[in-house]
Amino acid sequence: MIGIIDYGMGNLFSVSKALERLDTPYFISSKREELLRASGLILPGVGSFKDAMELLEQLDLSSMIKEYVQHGKPLLGICLGMQLLFAESEENGWTKGLSLLPGSVRRFSGISGAGVPYKVPHMGWNRLSFVQPSPILQSVRENYAYFVHSYYVDTADRSIVIAESSYDVAVPAVVGRENIFGMQFHPEKSGQLGMELLSNFTGLVWERMTGK
Repeated sequence: MIGIIDYGMGNLFSVSKALERLDTPYFISSKREELLRASGLILPGVGSFKDAMELLEQLDLSSMIKEYVQHGKPLLGICLGMQLLFAESEENGWTKGLSLLPGSVRRFSGISGAGVPYKVPHMGWNRLSFVQPSPILQSVRENYAYFVHSYYVDTADRSIVIAESSYDVAVPAVVGRENIFGMQFHPEKSGQLGMELLSNFTGLVWERMTGK
């Protein structure tokens, strides 16, 4: 069963409804021991990186997530939840993240290289470009996903970038390494593409459970 981490800053309703559409059993919890027993975890997130990390620490969920992935169990971060997987963020002053993946979270400048202003936050549909093969992309075709964000991941490690989009800069849109995955956009709001990606994640959870 998939556990959705409830730390007070996630869009729990839309994520849970997407799992229901996939006929995937799930539960929502903020309790460390319950979440550690899940077969896969989803870390959603909407809002400030700094506030999110403070809440995860207060609820003893930061260490839980790190312990969880050390056991090889699948973890998926969505939107802010993806950004939390990285080392740090400059949002509201530099804040340390979960450091499960290498990179920093930076704000869109709002001024292009040509000196032309552009809108921040980035809200809307952008096309994904696949960078490298991954089980999370199995049988998925490049298409548009729905983004809502003012910050993006800046990483020098291209090996973790599975798909990217463009919004003045190259934006890592799907990231992953071993059992850790993240999606900057909202897969649960991204139509068929998003549902296929979520289905692939639940498939990875099932494969680990059954050994198939």
